[in-house]
Amino acid sequence: MKLVVGLGNPGKKYQRTRHNLGFLVIDRLAKQNELTVKQKVGDALVGEFERNGEKIVLAKPQTFMNRSGLAVIELLGKYRGTAEDLLVVYDDLDLPFGRIRIRPQGSAGGHGGIKSILECLAGAPFCRVRVGIGRPPENVDPVDYVLEPFNTAESSELSEKIDRAAAAVEGILGDGIKRAMERFNRPQ
Repeated sequence: MKLVVGLGNPGKKYQRTRHNLGFLVIDRLAKQNELTVKQKVGDALVGEFERNGEKIVLAKPQTFMNRSGLAVIELLGKYRGTAEDLLVVYDDLDLPFGRIRIRPQGSAGGHGGIKSILECLAGAPFCRVRVGIGRPPENVDPVDYVLEPFNTAESSELSEKIDRAAAAVEGILGDGIKRAMERFNRPQ
């Protein structure tokens, strides 16, 4: 079993914000695999499919970002998984818009959702797909920036960036993290 979790905040208010990039990637993966992510399991919405005999669970926690770990630990318990089965997709301020960085482990790097997951997993390593949203303009608080919708220039490229992030997840699931890192961690 592989649990692929996209991080975001629930509700229409946050739907198309930078901080919900993880949700957008999960939605794209669901569409590509002809399923919906609507089944309520604990504090998350999930969709399941099977590939080569392995169950793949796509999930969107319905806790707010800084409590994502609670939904993740609950899902791992429900599906009898461990941190090794977990792949988390999320937005990253420290990467240029659309840039992908796959890592097998690491720190929270200031991301509240990742901090919550690390706390709930007692620091156990898990795979991450970081998707860049870029730094905020000078004089804009990073908290406000991540909760804003994508600007016009970003919106025009957003679908392509989401496709690439979804392809990175598919690459990890199909070819393993090392090959996916070789393919996707380079700038385009």
